[in-house]
Amino acid sequence: MAGHSQFKNIMHKKGKQDAIRSKLFSKLAREITVAAKMGLPDPNMNARLRAAVLAARAENMPKDNIERAIKKASGADAETYDEVRYEGYAPGGVAVIIEALTDNRNRTAGEVRSYFTKAGGALAETGAVSFMFDHVGVIEFPAKVASEDAMLEAAIEAGADDVHSSEEGHEVITSLENLREVAQTLEAKFGEPRKASLIWKPQNTINVDDEAGEKILRLVGALEDNDDVQNVYANFEISDALMAKLGG
Repeated sequence: MAGHSQFKNIMHKKGKQDAIRSKLFSKLAREITVAAKMGLPDPNMNARLRAAVLAARAENMPKDNIERAIKKASGADAETYDEVRYEGYAPGGVAVIIEALTDNRNRTAGEVRSYFTKAGGALAETGAVSFMFDHVGVIEFPAKVASEDAMLEAAIEAGADDVHSSEEGHEVITSLENLREVAQTLEAKFGEPRKASLIWKPQNTINVDDEAGEKILRLVGALEDNDDVQNVYANFEISDALMAKLGG
């Protein structure tokens, strides 16, 4: 996961091209529409929609795009998407979880399977690797809103389980059940978070060599480039040398 997070940061820095940004906005809009369709079209009354809007704002998605995606949910021509989770093994025995929103399960499953095959991995049955992850809530704040101690104290008082602080910011971990309440409590104290959502957090990570690391990162990149794939999680660590090579 750590390697994957670092990889995401590198790709984010490189990914300012219009085509990549357009694809990202499309995925964010799809999640907003699905969230609005499943509940009330008001982010203050719909926790999933609020999380989707926060994610869109974090990527500087225009307000008009966000509002259009919400309105689309109530339209007669609104598309219907299925939520699907795929699980598999990447090179080196690394576990991978993929969350997708698709209007064609057969197409998406075939594409995901082909990515694993090309990478030298294998798609598995649902449940094959998810037991190696914890499904938890995560709330992120910029580092400037509070000191490490102040954030930790506030988060624990609000009912959170843990906090990871760094120069990049504060990451508050909470149970699925407490996510909404903890997020609201911390927002009242520190302002709007950068992110508030559910993630698959690996219980342990696997150190992989550079050859396997490159294959895994290519697999993750291919998956994230797919229009139907919303999120990818994996439990691997890669070397500083490979990170430097990728970031060069």
